[in-house]
Amino acid sequence: MPRFSVIVPAYKVQAYLRESLESVLSQSCRDLELIAVDDASPDACGALIDEYAARDPRVTAVHLAHNLGLGPARNAGLARAAGDYLIFLDGDDTLAPGALLAITDRLKATGSPDVLVYDYARTFWTGETLRNRLSHHLREEGPASFRLADRPALLGMLMVVWNKAYRREYVEREGLAFPPGFYEDTPWTYPALLAAESVAVLDRVCVHYRQRRTGSILTTSSRRHLDIFDQYDRVFGYLAGRPELGRWRAAVHRRMAEHFCALYADPRRLPRGCRAEFFARARALLRRHRPPGPRTVPASLSRTDRLRHALMRLGVRRTYRVLSVLRTGAVAAGRAGVVVGRGLREAALRLHYRVQRMLPLRPELAVFSAYWHGGYACNPAAVEAKLRELAPRMRTAWICEPRHASTLPPRTAALRPGSAAYWRALARATYLTTNVNFDRGLVKRPGQILLQTQHGTPLKRVGLDLLDRPAATPTTDFAGLLRGADQWDYLLSSNRHSTLVWERAVPSSYTTLEYGYPRNDVFHRTTRAEVAQLRERLGVPPGSTVILYAPTHRDYRRSRPEHLDFERVLRDLGPRYTILCRTHLTYAGSVSPQVHPRLVDVSSHPSVEELCLASDALVTDYSSLMFDYAILDRPIVIHAADWEAYEAARGTYFDLRATPPGAIARTEDELVDIFATGHWQGSRSAQLRASFRSRFCSHDDGHAAERVVRRVFLGECVPTPPIVPLADRRPAPAAAPATAPEATSAPLVAGLWP
Repeated sequence: MPRFSVIVPAYKVQAYLRESLESVLSQSCRDLELIAVDDASPDACGALIDEYAARDPRVTAVHLAHNLGLGPARNAGLARAAGDYLIFLDGDDTLAPGALLAITDRLKATGSPDVLVYDYARTFWTGETLRNRLSHHLREEGPASFRLADRPALLGMLMVVWNKAYRREYVEREGLAFPPGFYEDTPWTYPALLAAESVAVLDRVCVHYRQRRTGSILTTSSRRHLDIFDQYDRVFGYLAGRPELGRWRAAVHRRMAEHFCALYADPRRLPRGCRAEFFARARALLRRHRPPGPRTVPASLSRTDRLRHALMRLGVRRTYRVLSVLRTGAVAAGRAGVVVGRGLREAALRLHYRVQRMLPLRPELAVFSAYWHGGYACNPAAVEAKLRELAPRMRTAWICEPRHASTLPPRTAALRPGSAAYWRALARATYLTTNVNFDRGLVKRPGQILLQTQHGTPLKRVGLDLLDRPAATPTTDFAGLLRGADQWDYLLSSNRHSTLVWERAVPSSYTTLEYGYPRNDVFHRTTRAEVAQLRERLGVPPGSTVILYAPTHRDYRRSRPEHLDFERVLRDLGPRYTILCRTHLTYAGSVSPQVHPRLVDVSSHPSVEELCLASDALVTDYSSLMFDYAILDRPIVIHAADWEAYEAARGTYFDLRATPPGAIARTEDELVDIFATGHWQGSRSAQLRASFRSRFCSHDDGHAAERVVRRVFLGECVPTPPIVPLADRRPAPAAAPATAPEATSAPLVAGLWP
């Protein structure tokens, strides 16, 4: 008997069905059966299902003679299910990687509940991914399992069948089945939740809910949307037969009213000719099932929503329409007022900035910024700290959003972007330092000094070298880029390669300071004990070999790629390994799966330098982090699974495969083998790393920040202190000596070495 029966109905989803089925069959938890139901689809869905059934014994193909709809198709799959738990997945949606393993672990931890509710994310046809906004209801706090009465807020979530796992014995005991028609989830999910003796939650995205541009029920105009009334009649019929559940009538009635109002307000669903009929039937149903006794309205329900519910229940459609028009007008007027107010404020700030530019510069004031108004980080932070040390008379200010203000040191003032203080500082500060660019409205004054630190050694093409790469730069303003560069007085470079690239790709009259990167100074002054403390704060188990996994973004795709099956990699590597996973900052807010206790998501950790220090090895693809990590003289493994696609889309300055900083893996199997055999820290890896360090780390000796401060802020022309030779440097040691197996002399996998 399998652990899971995954039921996937399919009708006119041939473009998405293969991805949906693959998302199930590729799960790291393989104890499942996949029941794919062809609902007499006129396209290739049936053939695709047969193809998968022929090659994987876990797949059962079911073909219906006539198109019956989602509900009956699910019932057909349900009749063949033998798993302990039932999971429903629509044919255009997908399971997130590692979802079934996470569900398995949560079911064990919560004592095999009747229903487990998990989270989902909407994936739009534009490539955007957005997590369910009510995900806070799924926090795993309090009792492991409970009755719905203990967490009634779950009833306010989307009432769909595919964000839950159901114990099959419970479903059979309750006799749950799907009716025909649209909104077939409604008569299933309400009874399933209300009658459950035990419910549990999993705070993890397990389903990617595809938002199709066309073709879905939610974007189809049809009279079949009137099926919603029969579905809610079934729900209240169920409650009538279960007197012990009568206390839920008011909550379900309120949710029904919300559902009716939302459907009526959506112009994509109801044809104009049936809107009056919809309103009349909604009135009748709301009156028929109105619970007796006094009504309690939750505080979360706005006055407008209460009024809309009441007007629909009373059947006064014209008044309802007037209210809707007034509400729309009020929203539009509010937006217009905001626009006007914003325009007046911006005009006032522009005038304020012009006035401030007439006042003398403040020679003791230095303004810093990093990563588009982010927190205290990168080269600007290291320069700011060294400036306060060497020139304590200087006053420093940091431009950042309010949520990042807590990252600033006590003596550094926070400047909110766009505020009067922000513009005053830009107008009066003598020194301006950033690793990206300042506001396009900045007018650099005579006497102001602007230091551009950059934030990485370029492997991928940058600046004007992207003119022939439109796929990588759909919105790049090259003229604006050069206008910004014309304001730079100094450009900081970490090595000769970077100097040559920047001076060609972003040409202007700035002076290049080839001093190394100040942010990397910490790699030379951190002790072994401090490294151990960092690991402890990150939650790394004692004795672990820590891999920092830090892939870069992809210009040829908009969504965050799923690079590795972390559960599988950690299982194959064994209990000695822990992975710190840091996604690229362009994927902030994306779904970051937590699939294993030895996988630590450090994407939001404020200091990537601390993550480097805490790790024993770096695994990356084409991220510039490899150039910084090489300073530590610790192993680096390149996972170049899509080099050809990356090179075609973005372009690179050299072939990383020919001169890598360590072993190269083209597949996940090769990556696992590199660590399992010890090649990641073998002699060949050390030779490649030494050559890479000699080429790219010649200036990063722990004194870059001091050289920058003495030249830019103190006016010393000779770089001080002088560069420490590479052979004389002693970078921070790892927390403990590595104990991986010694590498064999010959590679075990193809493509291991260049």
